[in-house]
Amino acid sequence: MVATMTSVLGIFGGTFDPIHCAHLELAREVRAALDLAAIRFIPAGDPPHRAAPVASAMHRLAMVELAVADRPGFEVDSREIERRGRSYTVATLAELRVEAPDRPLGMLVGADAFLGLSGWYRWTEIFDLAHVIVVGRPGFALEGALSPPLAHQWTRRFRDDPTALSQEPAGSIVMQPITPHAIAASAIRAQLGRGAEGVNAVRGLLPAAVLAYIDRNQLYRSRPDAP
Repeated sequence: MVATMTSVLGIFGGTFDPIHCAHLELAREVRAALDLAAIRFIPAGDPPHRAAPVASAMHRLAMVELAVADRPGFEVDSREIERRGRSYTVATLAELRVEAPDRPLGMLVGADAFLGLSGWYRWTEIFDLAHVIVVGRPGFALEGALSPPLAHQWTRRFRDDPTALSQEPAGSIVMQPITPHAIAASAIRAQLGRGAEGVNAVRGLLPAAVLAYIDRNQLYRSRPDAP
């Protein structure tokens, strides 16, 4: 049976350190453009491809839960935080595939991160488990910047028609341009390191409930210069 577009589940992983409005707008735009059933946010417990997060895993999970609480179509999955060891994307997708063998899964990944995909653990297996939705600014071109192994996968798997996501459970690459937003978690953390003045400076860049949680728990105060 061929799946409908609205059965496709978007998978959005990241440190979310902290989650902010650009994350939420990205998810909203991608879900609307591709008619995804939902976007599932999966905070990384111990990310293998970047520096350790500043906030603890449980604080980051709590912030994501607060951020999506009143947004229909957004879900939170805590499995990477609950699972011991490094938060390998391929392991998470394998678990999701066992839970829903035939459901199309679409992994959201920023264009810059996609360029480094061939350095991820067991990266070619990701295509056996999910589609890859490459999210970038309008007009962003990847072809000339891809490493040879990634270029090979791109040639095999890229689809111009996003309805390809619904035709199989996994295996395609699609591009989805989104509106650029100049919000960075590192800049937010740096502002929050200034105390009450910094809290006021980032107001509006994060959901109000998330900012209140950060202020209440005094997060990001001790390491304002963290990357």
